[in-house]
Amino acid sequence: MVMKTSLQLKMGQQLTMTPQLQQAIRLLQLSTLDLQQEIQQALDNNPMLELSEDDHDTDHALDNDYELSSLPDGELKPERDPVAAPESSHDSDSGESDAGESDTLWTESIPNDLPVDTAWDDIYQGTGSIGPASPDDDYDFESRNSAGETLQDHLLWQLNLTPMSDTDRIIALAIIDSVEPDGYLSTSLEEIHSGLVDNHGVEVELDEMACVLKRIQQFDPPGVACRDLQECLMIQLNQLAPDTPWLPQAKLVVSHYLTLLGNRDYAQLMRRSRLREDDLREVIRLIQSLNPKPGSVIADSKPEYIIPDVIVTKSNGRWKVELNPEIAPRLRVNPNYASLVRRADNSADNAYLRDNLQEARWFIKSLQSRNETLLKVATRIVEHQQGFLEYGEEAMKPLVLHDIAEAVDMHESTISRVTTQKYMHTPRGIFELKYFFSSHVSTDTGGECSSTAIRAIIRKLIAAESPKKPLSDSKIASMLAEQGIQVARRTIAKYREAMSIPPSNERKRLV
Repeated sequence: MVMKTSLQLKMGQQLTMTPQLQQAIRLLQLSTLDLQQEIQQALDNNPMLELSEDDHDTDHALDNDYELSSLPDGELKPERDPVAAPESSHDSDSGESDAGESDTLWTESIPNDLPVDTAWDDIYQGTGSIGPASPDDDYDFESRNSAGETLQDHLLWQLNLTPMSDTDRIIALAIIDSVEPDGYLSTSLEEIHSGLVDNHGVEVELDEMACVLKRIQQFDPPGVACRDLQECLMIQLNQLAPDTPWLPQAKLVVSHYLTLLGNRDYAQLMRRSRLREDDLREVIRLIQSLNPKPGSVIADSKPEYIIPDVIVTKSNGRWKVELNPEIAPRLRVNPNYASLVRRADNSADNAYLRDNLQEARWFIKSLQSRNETLLKVATRIVEHQQGFLEYGEEAMKPLVLHDIAEAVDMHESTISRVTTQKYMHTPRGIFELKYFFSSHVSTDTGGECSSTAIRAIIRKLIAAESPKKPLSDSKIASMLAEQGIQVARRTIAKYREAMSIPPSNERKRLV
């Protein structure tokens, strides 16, 4: 068989991921904080990019007081005098006499020696040394810049203040090292003992380790270094004042009938503890005042700040959608560096400037495309979910990515990127854009109900239920059916678990 080579010409369409398109897609899916870091990195690496020096803020600040306009002769005249009498304000076409009178009034209204309410030394002080901060300073440098204290740090600080022998201190250090962030001891004393003997060669008895553990359990926070919930609650009860009301009964319930209390079997609990209902209610109130996770008091949790990308407000009965002006600085191409680029020059320096100029333009264009897409998608979401903005979660409508993709004429993958880690500030709070998307359930009238609205109805029904007889999932399903919403019991259980609501047997309590 003979293979013959030939040339053929074919026409076809092919989607190519150009560097510009890749950059636009990457910027589109970045969160606000990641976008700010990306912009800062671009400013540091590209000399052609710079922050736009917009005097809008300065002009706005002047407008709060009064505006000044430069006259041909160099004098400054206020366009709006905030302290002038209403009779002295005239239109700009009143004539030369009116203008002269307003100039005279403006000149006469300013005395030659203006009073000064502050001294020069009060504002400009010596900068040779920095004195101690006043107690009224709003900025607390130590609390804002120092690392948070962990539970181990808090326990070690107390251990250093406790007199102990060297052997007991080694045991205490091993025990503190095994304490979890919630305050519980994650390792048994036997395992800690074997570790001390095998790794450190410390010959100690289990009784001695138990004594050191009892000593650590007296540290702050109360209940720390406990091995189970029962021990945690008993440690806290033993540290209460002896004259605390219902303290003996609470110790009895925790030490013998904690399982019945956890299962909310109040009838069996009252029969075995021989407590009346009113007495048991007071005992349970005392037990509920204890902390089942003592380490949470010293937990090193850093707050997570959310910067909204879109701000939604209501003005004159209409909802207004706008981008948050603080999420990204305004960029522009440096005109001085751009003027140095020469077309016919192929030198290395000129090529470097030309490449950076092109990259700067692409970056600015990608940012503009990101903002336009984000604003377009957010506007469509607000148009669809006006009921939620007006009345709350129960008025949320079903919405999927395909609906918004058709409305803005984009692909669903683009909508998914836009709505990921992007947040909207509304009068009802800050929500991720994906929060407004939910599946639907058909109603008896042929309409649709959002799953978010169903969750809100379930939460409302459970909040209004009787504590002695909580609503079961089947009962909630039947109550929704009465409203024309057909939801299976398993779906109710799934929604309830997603909202971290316990089942009916765990919600039962005494009133």
